Amino acid sequence: MKRILIVDDAATIRMYYRNALVTEKFSVEEAVNGVEALEKALESPFDLYIVDINMPKLDGYGFLRELRSQDVLQVPAIMVSTEAEQRDQEKAYAAGANLYLTKPVKPDQLLFHVRLLLGEVQP
Repeated sequence: MKRILIVDDAATIRMYYRNALVTEKFSVEEAVNGVEALEKALESPFDLYIVDINMPKLDGYGFLRELRSQDVLQVPAIMVSTEAEQRDQEKAYAAGANLYLTKPVKPDQLLFHVRLLLGEVQP
């Protein structure tokens, strides 16, 4: 079973993503900020990360930059944010994101991209 870490400080957003992913038989864990996410990622690797940008303690950019600098298995990360500017996307990709989605993300859209990045569907 593929393990996914949802990193978002909003409980409602984490629950929204969790419900969509668990329904499709993914194993889901949550973190409320980049510091907690990094601790979990270094403790036990995940197959994919879904990361918000704006969070306390360590934002999504910082989390991905730190994760990408670690000597751990590097897996896909989807950056999801309300920020819709081109420069926000560029910063996300520079930090190590594989995909950038703008909130709100519909469950079927999220699941498609998760499966695509996990190699379960063809583009």
